[in-house]
Amino acid sequence: MNKLNLDQKTIESCRIHANAIAEKIVRFIDNHTTVSVERSILRLLGVDGVDRYQVPLVNRLVDDCLQQRNCGEGISRYLAASLKNTQRNLADFLVAYQAGKATLAKDPASVEETLAILKPWIDQGLKKIQEQKELRNHWINTYGTAKTQIYVIVATGNIHEDVIQAQAAARAGADIIAVIRSTGQSLLDYVPYGITTEGFGGTYATQANFRLMRQALDEVSKDVGRYIRLVNYASGLCMPEIAAMAALERLDILLNDSLYGIIFRDINMQRTFIDQNFSRLINAYAGILINTGEDNYLTTSDAVEEAHTVLASQFINEAFAKKAHLSASLMGLGHAFEIDPEIENSFLFEIAQAEMAREIFPDAPLKYMPPTKHISGNIFRATMQNALFNLATVMTDQSIHLLGMMTEAIHTPFLSDRFLAIDSAKTIQKTAKSFREAIDYREGGVIHTRAREVLQKAKLLLGDVEKTGLFNALENGVFAGVKRPFQGGKGLEGVYVKDKDYVNPIALRMEEFFR
Repeated sequence: MNKLNLDQKTIESCRIHANAIAEKIVRFIDNHTTVSVERSILRLLGVDGVDRYQVPLVNRLVDDCLQQRNCGEGISRYLAASLKNTQRNLADFLVAYQAGKATLAKDPASVEETLAILKPWIDQGLKKIQEQKELRNHWINTYGTAKTQIYVIVATGNIHEDVIQAQAAARAGADIIAVIRSTGQSLLDYVPYGITTEGFGGTYATQANFRLMRQALDEVSKDVGRYIRLVNYASGLCMPEIAAMAALERLDILLNDSLYGIIFRDINMQRTFIDQNFSRLINAYAGILINTGEDNYLTTSDAVEEAHTVLASQFINEAFAKKAHLSASLMGLGHAFEIDPEIENSFLFEIAQAEMAREIFPDAPLKYMPPTKHISGNIFRATMQNALFNLATVMTDQSIHLLGMMTEAIHTPFLSDRFLAIDSAKTIQKTAKSFREAIDYREGGVIHTRAREVLQKAKLLLGDVEKTGLFNALENGVFAGVKRPFQGGKGLEGVYVKDKDYVNPIALRMEEFFR
């Protein structure tokens, strides 16, 4: 449905610029690995658990590799050599390694030996992911998918309490449950282990917590006759590890943006791009939908003046996603309803932005974020702003509808707040169901004019970024007005140049799947 009559040549130019921008970064990615990529490989091979000091075994093994070996050859080659030298299977080697009765081999196996020795565990890990993917598809085929899915957050810090709140939200009408991570977890260069009951502003993302919440949502899915999707965050210093755990435990959606960690968490840009590439390959293989974080730009920048940076980032995220084999149906590109309501015609500007995203990315399950920046603590005003946001969602056919809460800017929402938010969204979905089909926008009017202005500015910005390079653009603060140095930020010490005989056996097999 084309209501804006956007210039298709301009859209195509944006995609050409974005592809060229991503291509330069991918060439850099192809020559590098990171400690988190290597730990992800181990996790997908079945390495799990912690030592007596609660250090994850994947960290122990990769740290051992770093100390006296060449990490650029890949942890897989050293692990394969260890199994060959000790004549143990993987489980037995890990038991001996934990007990100090076996060490990581000093010299790596050849690439050919590595692929042959590790094949049983590669097969086992990939089979489990495919089984989870098939189970998800079975659930979806059984219950179907709502045109616009209602997305609700839980964030208690205690996974058991999260389960109670998640099930209550699902029974009230939520289709998607996002478990917010504990504050600061994105800056940890390891993944906490086991079920956790203490977190600040959210709950730790662990494989055990993923498993527990997945089981709980499967139970409530049967009760309500809808497949309830589970969301977590594949961002930060353990981005690909979170993706690996999510694939094994059947999460459905991951927050997985190319630029968010760089801009808003000061994670080194080299580390972030390498990690996001492998994390997205895992997501593509597992059928996990990604959500990008363009909405965050508008928390630090003006939503009227900088709207084109949101669109430009959507094009860039799309380009990176394609290079990692993500189909359009898995690209939950993000945007937000964040224009100051005091601005005249702000609602029309919001409609222009949302409709433009819908028309430019017609097959993407767009994620639309609620007003937060201009919520004041006045719950009645917040209710009004959220109602306008809910109406914009219906008018522009958004796919993933993250609900606004009347108590935004006051406290973590109560169950009653979520119930009221769900009720408002469902009421507006019902009362305005066919609104989009019933309206057109006047040629030359505010909505048409605004959309075309934003698209043209996005094209110019993408052209400039292509000329300077994305690394330089990030150093210059092009997105969200935040400048980040190429050699700065957290995690740079975990980036390594690949040896000529480097191998990532998991990536090789996943790439084969898409050929």
